Amino acid sequence: MGGTDRDTAEVISTMLLISGITTILHSYFGTRLPLVQGSSFVYLAPALVIINAREYRNLTEHKFRHIMRELQGAIIVGSLFQTILGFTGFMSLLLRLINPVVIAPTVAAVGLAFFSYGFPQAGSCVEISIPLILLVLIFTLYLRGISIFGHRIFQIYAVPLSVLIIWTYAFFLTAGGAYNYKGCSPDIPSSNILVDACRKHAYTMQHCRTDASNAWRTAAWVRIPYPLQWGVPIFHFRTSLIMIIVSLVASVDSVGTYHSTSLLVNSKPPTPRIVSRGIALEGFCSVLAGIWGCGTGSTTLTENVHTVNITKVASRRVVEVGAAFLILFSFIGKVGAILASIPQALAASILCFMWGLIVSLGLSTLQYSQTASFRNITIVGVSLFLGLTIPAYFQQYQPESSLILPSYFVPYAAASNGPVQTSSKQFDFAMNALMSLNMVVTLLVAFVLDNTVPGSRQERGVYIWSRAEDMVTDATLHADYSLPSYVGVIVKFLG
Repeated sequence: MGGTDRDTAEVISTMLLISGITTILHSYFGTRLPLVQGSSFVYLAPALVIINAREYRNLTEHKFRHIMRELQGAIIVGSLFQTILGFTGFMSLLLRLINPVVIAPTVAAVGLAFFSYGFPQAGSCVEISIPLILLVLIFTLYLRGISIFGHRIFQIYAVPLSVLIIWTYAFFLTAGGAYNYKGCSPDIPSSNILVDACRKHAYTMQHCRTDASNAWRTAAWVRIPYPLQWGVPIFHFRTSLIMIIVSLVASVDSVGTYHSTSLLVNSKPPTPRIVSRGIALEGFCSVLAGIWGCGTGSTTLTENVHTVNITKVASRRVVEVGAAFLILFSFIGKVGAILASIPQALAASILCFMWGLIVSLGLSTLQYSQTASFRNITIVGVSLFLGLTIPAYFQQYQPESSLILPSYFVPYAAASNGPVQTSSKQFDFAMNALMSLNMVVTLLVAFVLDNTVPGSRQERGVYIWSRAEDMVTDATLHADYSLPSYVGVIVKFLG
């Protein structure tokens, strides 16, 4: 976004604060499940679209603040839509149309959307990225059964242990002079680009050195994130429309997490009222994220399912204590600086694991439906494939300035140059952006197919995800999805 290392540290500190606040709010007033709230990957793709908008490509002065303000405005509008969706009870209507066959490919598409970023960035410094990926896999898969003092340390702390070990290894490589080149300054990359002998080493130094970031030296020890710290939000129709649709995707993602976690904790699914309350509060919390300027919305993290499963800890008190620590750390500027100082290749390596985990967690939702059903197999397969190939069609309309963009940004630069061309440039931007987002296309295809192709409740997974006593009547349980039954649900819900 054109920000400095200090800006990065301050954004991370803001995320820590909002994550702590929203987790506590969700624990008391949301679904009341032991779920951590945080910045979701769902909002990353639309953020990249806004960052790479045509008017921001050549902007140099105050670029970071301009983009952040537009992101804030879009997130606030999309989150208000999500809040209304929950508080009015319309989310309970959508629950009749959203089931594992829709959620599984949608969540999987969120992780698959960033395959072009993962290893291309991690491969920029293979001497630290490959060992990190291998170490995470070894801890997670091969050493998961080993207990130390009665605790499966390697399984529970696979990611932080791996990062700490490889980060230390990278520090010794940097301190030992592995990335010192004669006549080249460690102040990268600007001081090296101008020197022919150093130009070929600048990229390696930027991604491998642990002292490449100035965040630790420039960040304040104590700083309290405050509302509108980047300026007054900017509201545009094009970005607001994008975020409204993305907030719907985030809601679908959260519904899957609610059900999977609730079945792990309570052995029963959450009621429609609980889900609606959770989505409404998520919308409110995302409004807070927009006002404070996190750059993303706040949602229930999909990784919660994995965390509860491997730790066997499902206590809200534990989650609340962790949230309190997040709030405390957000006031210590150097904590955000430490996280901002992680070498880029190291961060990309972790994301290769995290995005892969999101894909698998999304597809695991299919266990609540009949996975052997040809109907379900077709819907999931077609929606996933179309969700990848249709955006690829829109992304091939590359901008004239695509050569100056990193390769992993090029797919998100198609919004200003896509095939949809009407008299309204704002509408064109929104449509081209939405159709270039994998998760949006996947959700649309899966939603339409699942609700038009005949299938029993057991086949679709609706039967397992709901209980008769949670619905309005037995009649509405087995009724077709018609307008009268919807009106009955609304009246019952609001009454």
